[in-house]
Amino acid sequence: MKSIKISIPSLIDNIKIVESFIDNAKEKFHINDDIYGNIMISVTECVSNAIIHGNGNNPKKTVNLELKFLDNQLKFIVEDEGNGFDQGALVDPTSPENIEKYGGRGVFIMKHLSDEVSFEEDGRKTVLTFYMS
Repeated sequence: MKSIKISIPSLIDNIKIVESFIDNAKEKFHINDDIYGNIMISVTECVSNAIIHGNGNNPKKTVNLELKFLDNQLKFIVEDEGNGFDQGALVDPTSPENIEKYGGRGVFIMKHLSDEVSFEEDGRKTVLTFYMS
């Protein structure tokens, strides 16, 4: 198993660093274009959630991002220093009363673009899995 890690302060501008991290991983692990877009959107959305909702935009708190390359899958692990969240309490962004609301679609997007999504440590840690084949 191969692994790469970075830690960033909780500033939304640091999403650029995450994008570069994903671009470098694309080259290093030969990620095909079919899943590259899904990875970019899902991982940057997840890190944005960790910065904004998890760490409350507090630049003294960090977001850790790890990529684990297993046989035929990539696992992106995003971890923040916040209090976590109850995934069961998330509202459905596609229901009529929420369709026009700003925000609230991040987890929905991640679940639809990733092959697997799991929340650990009371929601402070998210694992996004993408199959290579």
